[in-house]
Amino acid sequence: MRARPKPSKAGTPPPAPDQPRGRRPLVAALMMSTAVAALEGTIVSTAVPQIVGDLGGFSLFSWIFSGYLLTLTVTIPIYGKLSDTLGRKPILVSGIVIYLIGTVLCASAWSMASLIAFRIVQGLGGGAIQSTVQTIAADLYPLKERPKIQARLSTVWATSAIAGPAIGGLLATYTDWRWIFLVNLPIGLTALWLIYRHLHEPARPKPTTRPAVDWQGALLVFAAGSCLLIAIVQGGIAWPWLSTTSVALFSAGALCIALTVVVERRAADPILPGWVWRRRTIAAVNLALGALGLVMIAPIVFLPTYAQSVLGLGPVAAGFVLSVMTISWPIAAANSSRLYNRIGIRTTAMIGIGIASLILAVFPLLPYPGSPWQPALLMLLLGAALGFFQLPLIVGVQATVGWSERGTATASVLFYRQIGQSVGAAVFGAVANGVLAARLGGAGDLDAVSTALEDPASLTTEATERLRRAVDAAVEHVYVGAAIAAVLALMALLFIAPRRFPVIDETPAPQDTSPADS
Repeated sequence: MRARPKPSKAGTPPPAPDQPRGRRPLVAALMMSTAVAALEGTIVSTAVPQIVGDLGGFSLFSWIFSGYLLTLTVTIPIYGKLSDTLGRKPILVSGIVIYLIGTVLCASAWSMASLIAFRIVQGLGGGAIQSTVQTIAADLYPLKERPKIQARLSTVWATSAIAGPAIGGLLATYTDWRWIFLVNLPIGLTALWLIYRHLHEPARPKPTTRPAVDWQGALLVFAAGSCLLIAIVQGGIAWPWLSTTSVALFSAGALCIALTVVVERRAADPILPGWVWRRRTIAAVNLALGALGLVMIAPIVFLPTYAQSVLGLGPVAAGFVLSVMTISWPIAAANSSRLYNRIGIRTTAMIGIGIASLILAVFPLLPYPGSPWQPALLMLLLGAALGFFQLPLIVGVQATVGWSERGTATASVLFYRQIGQSVGAAVFGAVANGVLAARLGGAGDLDAVSTALEDPASLTTEATERLRRAVDAAVEHVYVGAAIAAVLALMALLFIAPRRFPVIDETPAPQDTSPADS
């Protein structure tokens, strides 16, 4: 049943007239901002050998990625709330500036430790970019048109996933690795100028007192998230799960969560307001997108290894098997409004994740070793299914809150999706390694087995076949786990989400209609 809009909440500023031409420079800026963060993640991964060869610190190189992702994840809800309190523009501008400063510092790193520290600086800016860009996109477009802008942003991520490794490989091969950071500066500076020039937020009534920012709550959220994510990401890798370090981190995280609950209940304007979980729609979407984070780990992390180790493809061909998912995803997302405007947001998302669960369950049924087109076809269908699942939920949550709450609500769903990915990487990594250990009769490690298969001349035919079958079994178990996560997302929507999302605002948030926008 189609959602019907309710009147906007009292206190929401009146919307400005719709001006598509005036939005174009700002849309370009949002896409550029997204590209800055999306491109660098894929570019950096291809240059790790050169970075390690120059700076050393092989044992620490994984923190180039972990440090950035951890910081980005734990700051998303903080920036979301700040964008509601202080405005979108100052948060996004500050985020881009911090990100670009971190980029320049990364290019000048003199050791692995300094590079990791500067990647954390980038993460501080990346959290602001990721949460605020999505919120501004919702501010600009009414409910019916939001899939268009969201699909454009999804296309940026898809293009980056394909182009990033190629650009990174070229830069790492023919120039210094430091250019993988510097190449983003012109894009980031252009985006910064366009945002400063064209983003004009509505005039607000001057408050009688200075807006109170819950810095104590923000610090506790950051501390709790950092402790728990470090424990999850590094547990079983840098130290055993039952080690003193793991216990200490989980205990510190639990203590910080308890303190956060106490502080947030007393705060006048908390960073994590209780209404995020008291409202059925947002709570259900948080759980569903958290499960989506687990689902996405199977293809993103494990499919390239499967394609190279089991199917015998090269890195480029293996990347193509995965990249077809990034082609169908934004196409489906862009057309999702045609479906959810007819049958409703919840039903559309349930159809998408239901189909996704079936596709994931089919993967273990593929023949061994099979042909590359078989997993590629499944990933093409999976991308389309997830496009009909994720985007309607994000758009739906944004439509159930007023302008003054949209940043917090958007950041909430993005935050739990990131948490799901972190948990999924740890859980499915343990599953894969456990299956390998069982199949190989001892301690198993997916990375070590994949590395061994890259040099088949050093192995007998029998040993090669045994390792390939072990990798095949490990990845199949991961896909079964992803299918279960998809079913959990379906259950969250079925039993928690209301049948009809309580839409309260179908008009874009106000944008200043000064000549600068025309």
